[in-house]
Amino acid sequence: MVQTKTSKRVFIGGIAGGIGSSIAANLSSQNWTVGGMGRPSKTWDAFREAHPDYQLHEAEGTDSGAVTAAVKAFAKENGGLDACIHAVGSVFLKPLHMITDEEWTAYLDANLSSAFYAARAAIGPMRRQKSGVFLFFSSVASEIGISNHESVGAAKGGVTGLARSIAATYASLGIRANVIAPGLVDTPAASMLTSSEQALRISEKMHPLGRIGKPEELASLASWLVSDEASWMTGQVIPMDGGMGAIVPKPRVQG
Repeated sequence: MVQTKTSKRVFIGGIAGGIGSSIAANLSSQNWTVGGMGRPSKTWDAFREAHPDYQLHEAEGTDSGAVTAAVKAFAKENGGLDACIHAVGSVFLKPLHMITDEEWTAYLDANLSSAFYAARAAIGPMRRQKSGVFLFFSSVASEIGISNHESVGAAKGGVTGLARSIAATYASLGIRANVIAPGLVDTPAASMLTSSEQALRISEKMHPLGRIGKPEELASLASWLVSDEASWMTGQVIPMDGGMGAIVPKPRVQG
């Protein structure tokens, strides 16, 4: 028996990434109409081939014109847009004195400007239908100070400010915006840390629960936040970080 899709329509930026793909799978299993965008690559080509049921658009997140075209095409094809999830991001760890102008600009573009472009494109159809929800991803590094995370903290802090302003501006239209602030998650984007046994052990110890996150865990929370069950939640930053940003665990005494 072929399942029919619900009227709910979601567009996911970074849909081929570790978190984006998990969200797509979760919402698709709930009969959402799923679409999204990704940058051209072998990974993108393989993802498109593996998911013919998704409505996929090739677009570089830092290209405002391409992002606008992709979001508008999806909304037009499906008669509207109920959720815009921006799961674009990367790991870049360097102390302030070592960051070049080019690295700074590139990181801000990839993580903050891309979120702005997607939101600006999606707000049009949401305003017309007087409903919709945005979901962004920041980082625990934008909530607490973590060494060598100057670029991450700044860019993801900007994402939080963007989301909260959207929530305030469009609340009267029934449009919501929230943010998930994760710790380190086991995705390809974090491979520079997870592929090193020593770096992984250090990262695990930084999280009070003693491990890094799983994409499926974030996908479960994300799917709830864009659902009608969360219809009274907006302007919020929800940490999902293994306790890293909120608690100091009881020390273990050796001996």
